Amino acid sequence: MAMQAASLTALLLQLCFSATAVARVTGAAPGCPTICAGVSVPYPFGIGEGCYLLGFKLTCDRALGRERLLIGGAGGTLEVVEISLANSTVRVMDTAGAVKLTVGGSGTSLDRLASSGEWSGLGDDAIAGPFVVSGTRNRFVVTGCNQQAALFGAIANVIVGCSAFCPVTDMSRSTISSEEVAACGGVGCCQTPIPIGRPSYRVQLAGLELSQERYQQLPIAVRIAETGWFEDHSAGLLNKSLLDSSEWAIPVVLEWAMNSNRLEQVQDTATGCPQNKAVTECRSSFSSCLNVSNHYRTGYVCQCGKGYQGNPYLAGGCQDVDECKLPGMCFGVCTNRPGGYECRCPSGSRGNPRDRCIKSSLGLSISIGIGSGAGLLFLVLGAIFVIRKLKQQRVKVLKRKFFRQNRGHLLQQLVSQKADIAERMIIPLVELEKTTNNFDKAREIGGGGHGTVYKGIMSDLHVVAIKKSKVVVQREINEFINEVAILSQINHRNVVKLYGCCLEIEVPLLVYEFISNWTLYDHLHVEEPEVSLPWVERLRIATETARAFAYLHSAVSIPIVHRDIKSQNILLDGTLIAKVSDFGASRCIPIDETGDTTAIQGTFGYLDPMYYYSGKLTKKSDVYCFGVLLMELLTRKKPCSYRSSEEKSLVAYFTALLATGDLASLLDPQVVLEGDKIVEEVALLAAACVRMEGGHRPTMRQVEMTLENLRVPHESVVMSDMDAPSCAMIEGGRTEEVSRQYSQEEEYLLSSRYPR
Repeated sequence: MAMQAASLTALLLQLCFSATAVARVTGAAPGCPTICAGVSVPYPFGIGEGCYLLGFKLTCDRALGRERLLIGGAGGTLEVVEISLANSTVRVMDTAGAVKLTVGGSGTSLDRLASSGEWSGLGDDAIAGPFVVSGTRNRFVVTGCNQQAALFGAIANVIVGCSAFCPVTDMSRSTISSEEVAACGGVGCCQTPIPIGRPSYRVQLAGLELSQERYQQLPIAVRIAETGWFEDHSAGLLNKSLLDSSEWAIPVVLEWAMNSNRLEQVQDTATGCPQNKAVTECRSSFSSCLNVSNHYRTGYVCQCGKGYQGNPYLAGGCQDVDECKLPGMCFGVCTNRPGGYECRCPSGSRGNPRDRCIKSSLGLSISIGIGSGAGLLFLVLGAIFVIRKLKQQRVKVLKRKFFRQNRGHLLQQLVSQKADIAERMIIPLVELEKTTNNFDKAREIGGGGHGTVYKGIMSDLHVVAIKKSKVVVQREINEFINEVAILSQINHRNVVKLYGCCLEIEVPLLVYEFISNWTLYDHLHVEEPEVSLPWVERLRIATETARAFAYLHSAVSIPIVHRDIKSQNILLDGTLIAKVSDFGASRCIPIDETGDTTAIQGTFGYLDPMYYYSGKLTKKSDVYCFGVLLMELLTRKKPCSYRSSEEKSLVAYFTALLATGDLASLLDPQVVLEGDKIVEEVALLAAACVRMEGGHRPTMRQVEMTLENLRVPHESVVMSDMDAPSCAMIEGGRTEEVSRQYSQEEEYLLSSRYPR
């Protein structure tokens, strides 16, 4: 009896395992609910045990007196309103509303207004679940006056951010229209796509106005919402007389995937569709598996094949579509086929059966065909002749039009002292098209703030870089012609050489020498520190760069201020010789150095604070930028994004450590290892260049002479009072002044942490 009982138990276990296997193959168990709160629940989603795949559990909650379909358990905040198997998405209502933020900090700077919170509507098990926020169907939305917010990943990596401002005119509060806020373009509201879909995010919000005078103009809130939702609900969300808008349920679109695995490292290999088709969840014979891969995870989804529709996660779930029953598919004889259909005109008729079939006569068709053919031949020959003439005339007219539109006359005026330059430097379009294979995408070698760069070989075998402007607007064209005029009159070993330009097309082109070894930025900021530039090379490149800017400031007939000195604009040739490039933002200024009031241009982290606040451009603005570049060479830190543990910028932190004698902790270890006393001298020079008052900074000629003297210490080079301003920055009672002078710079450099 015992043996029989044991055998019976084994048989029952075997049957249970077999039933489980069958359920896994065919989908949910019989009797599973298929609808809740009016929402269809298709497998692999399910309500109740045995009705869903792991991670796709839904709950039909009735605790609030109405049905709610929730992701996960009854305590969730994401209410499902639509499930799409075709798009692999779930549309939910986030009943938690806006992100709950906690104000932190009590300092005297902007960070006393900083707030933080977390968007985690998917619960504690979100990391291992199949759901992430759809980056293409949602937006990160911030409302309020003078607020700046950012999304962070799990390792404090910035994903995206934006800023909302309330403008002020003539020191009085301006009126913000509801249309401006509803547009959510930066006035009272900003929104931006979410490039990395994750199940949860950290959120930081910072006020940009210490006085907080305009904080009460608009409600301050941070949301993740479906694209277009804010525009439709902005009036109610910004009406303070209504209920608290932060509690409004927000639609969010989630993406899901089978076998969703988080990428732990960039080198992780994709684990998408299983190689063994027997273990895939794509159960239908007419379904296919598609890999899912993004910045956060890998996995796969299933789709019905072309001509089929239904549920690919169920055996037999993809059914053939009978196209013949669909309106507008065929106007002739329609025959349905598995996965498609056949449509043809009936016998004795002709035409496109998917548009219209008409009856035809064979004899009449032949006569019409012969007559039409002869007439068509005559028309074609005549049309070819006329089109050729019109095309030639049109090309001439367009060339004249684009020459005027691209400010060709302005170029002639700018180089009027050398009238032959404009004619000699204009290169025909046909030669540049041949050089770049009609501007093939494969010929692109990079791009900057002023255009895209292509590589090509001219007919004289010169290897060139061809720069094409990105935006066809008057300001960009003026900057383009400005760069042509400046470079055409510069002949220096450390300035990129201009070969010519083309003004015959709508988007003007620049042709200059090809620099093969990328930029100083690419050589400094590499993942492996041991392959970075040696200290002796960095010092030489700094000296060559200073030599070029000293030439631009004092050796040309009209001084030129570059306005955008940074490591990305210092090119290196095959022997690492420095070449200054990108003169699109440069300006010529009067010799008396009184300065020129201009629109602010430059790069955050390098920008001169006094130029930023006053708008008055002088040669000392370039000196400040060069000082930041020296700090970048010494520390291998990125000025535009670096923040110390005390939330100080690179410039402020560098000068503070220099004043306390603790600069070695910030220096690049390679510089500490390879450098000597010269490193300290270069650090003092950098600190002198970034002094807050422009009049206390050295000239670029003094900077060049100092660097030359450091490179060749045994040669006698006149310093011209360079030692005094350098050392004075860290002597005696000036330590506190050095730290204080960067408080203003901290205010605007803080904004460089987030994209505009």
